[in-house]
Amino acid sequence: MDSADRASNSPVVVAIDGPSGSGKSTVSRAVASRLGLSFLDTGAMYRAMTWWMLTNGVDVDDPEAVAIACAKPVVVSGTDAAGPTITVDGQDVSGPIRGPEVTAKVSAVAAVPAVRARLVELQRGCAAHAARGIVAEGRDMGSVVFPDATVKVFLTASEQARSERRAAELRAKGLDEATITAMAADLARRDAADSSRETAPLTRAADAELVDTSELTLDQVIGTITALVEDRAGLTAA
Repeated sequence: MDSADRASNSPVVVAIDGPSGSGKSTVSRAVASRLGLSFLDTGAMYRAMTWWMLTNGVDVDDPEAVAIACAKPVVVSGTDAAGPTITVDGQDVSGPIRGPEVTAKVSAVAAVPAVRARLVELQRGCAAHAARGIVAEGRDMGSVVFPDATVKVFLTASEQARSERRAAELRAKGLDEATITAMAADLARRDAADSSRETAPLTRAADAELVDTSELTLDQVIGTITALVEDRAGLTAA
């Protein structure tokens, strides 16, 4: 069966993984938009779960407490690339989940096996209901969630490039330099925690294409991945 036949018989799944600051979210949304695919930000789902835990007084540093509570919230991820949404118990949490308190604790929550099991099930459900296909971005898409993905990409960049990008993004939001420095240190801590956790660590799947974005423009990265998906899945830009 060639790639065109495969694309016509089952939804395309593009799994894009990588560390913070590698450009996963921006690139994934753009690729999904160009190819007419759905888009799934799995990191937002873990943030939403963390936000719920903090809001409801769950001790996020207690894995047992997190495991017991993680079945309670209703987390719904909208997959429209033009305007992805994330709600918890019907409440839009797209803003609150990006705050520093959630950022500081999301790795601890994401490391709990029960949390990952619940959200992986939801993530696979999103893909199953994507008519044409989906671009899913996160940290274990190709290695755990979608091991049979049509295309797997591992986005990376030098630590300096990632730190500079994140700093520019935070300055654009009006944050002061002290906060930016603190959040840069937290980014490095999160990457270390996510790479060393026992359950579904951040890692490059053996069959994932490595794309180093350090010296590439955003358009070059988007074009590279779009071309890769077109070639392997038999898709054309929407």
